[in-house]
Amino acid sequence: MTRHIRHAALFCALLLVALLVNAARVQVLHAEDYEANPANRRAAIVRYQQPRGDIWVDGRPVTGSRDTGEHLRYERTYSEGPLYAPVTGFASQEYGTTLLEATEDAVLSGAAPVLQPLPLWNEFTRSRSAGGDVLTTIDPRAQRAAYEGLRGRKGAVAAVEPSTGRILALVSVPSYDPEPLSGNGRTAREAWARLNADPDKPMLNRAVQRTYPPGSTFKVVTAAAALDAGVLKGPDEPTRSPDPYLLPGTTTRLVNGTDKCRNATLRVAFVRSCNTVFAQLGVTTGVERLRRTAESFGFNDADLHVPFQVAPSTFDTTVDAAQLALSSIGQYNTRATPLQMAMVAAAVASGGQVREPYLVERTTRASGGTVSAAGSGAVRRAMLPATASRLRELMRGVVEDGTGGKAAIEGAVVGGKTGTAQHGLGNSGMPYAWFISWAQREDELEPKVAVAVVVEDGEGSRRQISGGGTAAPVARAVMEAVLRPE
Repeated sequence: MTRHIRHAALFCALLLVALLVNAARVQVLHAEDYEANPANRRAAIVRYQQPRGDIWVDGRPVTGSRDTGEHLRYERTYSEGPLYAPVTGFASQEYGTTLLEATEDAVLSGAAPVLQPLPLWNEFTRSRSAGGDVLTTIDPRAQRAAYEGLRGRKGAVAAVEPSTGRILALVSVPSYDPEPLSGNGRTAREAWARLNADPDKPMLNRAVQRTYPPGSTFKVVTAAAALDAGVLKGPDEPTRSPDPYLLPGTTTRLVNGTDKCRNATLRVAFVRSCNTVFAQLGVTTGVERLRRTAESFGFNDADLHVPFQVAPSTFDTTVDAAQLALSSIGQYNTRATPLQMAMVAAAVASGGQVREPYLVERTTRASGGTVSAAGSGAVRRAMLPATASRLRELMRGVVEDGTGGKAAIEGAVVGGKTGTAQHGLGNSGMPYAWFISWAQREDELEPKVAVAVVVEDGEGSRRQISGGGTAAPVARAVMEAVLRPE
C-alpha cells in the first residue's frame, strides 16, 4: 500500500513539475506570441480600464473620458472637438491614435515608465499608472480667431511666437469632431467611413500635413538670399529687371499682375509683388545660395516634429535657370506647409533667427507633478540681422502702402507679404491665397506673433482671389487675438 502511495505521490509531483515547466514556457518563451495574438484582448482591456489623461489648452482640458461600463470601459471625449482636432487628433479604440493623442500616448494612457513609481509591481499586477496630462502652447483666442476666420472655406492657419517657437494656433478647415471615433461600435465605424469618403478630407491637418506652392510669400526667402549674397546692396537699388522677363533658355515670357515693375527697386518690387524682379533675382543669386537660405529657414527638412511629424517643405535644387526663376517666386516645385511659412515670417520678426516650433509646453502626472518641460529649441541663423531689419521694413511697407492693408491693426506695428499661388495642370486650379505676417504692439520691443494663412477656395472669380483680400483679414484676427487678449 505504501508503495502505491509513493508512486502516486511521485506521479503527482511529476505532473506539478510539468505544469510549472509549461507555465514557464508559455510565460517566458511564448509571451510575445500570445501578447500579439489578435484574440488576446487583455492588453486592450487594461488600456481602457482607467480614464485617459487630458490635453490642456490655457489651463483648461479640451479632452475627457466617459465610463461606458463595458469591457473596454473608458472612451475619449472632446470639448469643442472640431476647433482643436488639428492639435489633439483622435484616440479611438478601433482606429488607434493620431497627432498629440499618438505622440503623447504613453503619458496619456499611463504606460510611460516615468509615470510608474513601482515598475516591477505594475509589471507583476499588469496594471498601469494613472494617465498623465499634456499641456499645450495653444492660445485659445488665437485658435478661435483662426477657426472662425476660415469658417466655410478650405484652408489652414499656423501662428507661432517668434522669440520662442511656441505654436499659438494650428487650424485646419474643414475640420471634424473626433469624439464619434472614440469607441469600437457602429457609431465609430460609420463616422470613420463618412470622414474617409468626404472629398474635402476633414481629417487632413492642412497646417502641417499638406504642402502648397507658396507663391509670392516665398519672395521673402528670395530677397533674404539676394541681400545676404550682396546681389543687391540695399532695398532702394534699381534691379535692372525687364518687364516682361524672358525665362532663360526659353521663349516663355513672365509677366506681372501690376505695373511699375520694370527696373524697380527691391522696395517697390516687394510692395507691388513684381514677379519679373524676383525671378531675375533668383537666377542672379544662383541655386546654391538660394538653397542654403531656403534650408536655413527650414525647407527640405524631413525631420521636423512638433512633436508629431510635419510634412517637409521643399525647394528643388535640380533645376535649370528657367525653373529656378519660377522657383524663386514660389512656383514650379517649391512647396511649403503653413507652419513653415509662419517660421519664415517669425525669422524676419526675430532678427533672422529661426527657432524650432513646438506644441507641448510640458507633461505632468495625474497628481500635477512635472514629467517633462519644453526647453529652448534649436536655433539657427536664416539671414544676417541687417537683412532681417531690411525685410521688416519691406514687410511693413506691404501693410502700410501695399496689398496687405487689410492686416493693419491700430496701435500695432504689422509686417506682411501677400501671395497668390497658381497650381493644377496649366494653372487650371483655383489659385491659393496666402498671407504671412508678424505683429507687435507699438509699446513693446519685439513682435509677439507670426502668422501664415492659406485659403484654398477663395470666394469670387480667379481674378478676385488675392492674399491681401482673402487671407490677410484672417491673419489680422489672429494677430489681434494675441496682442489684445482681453
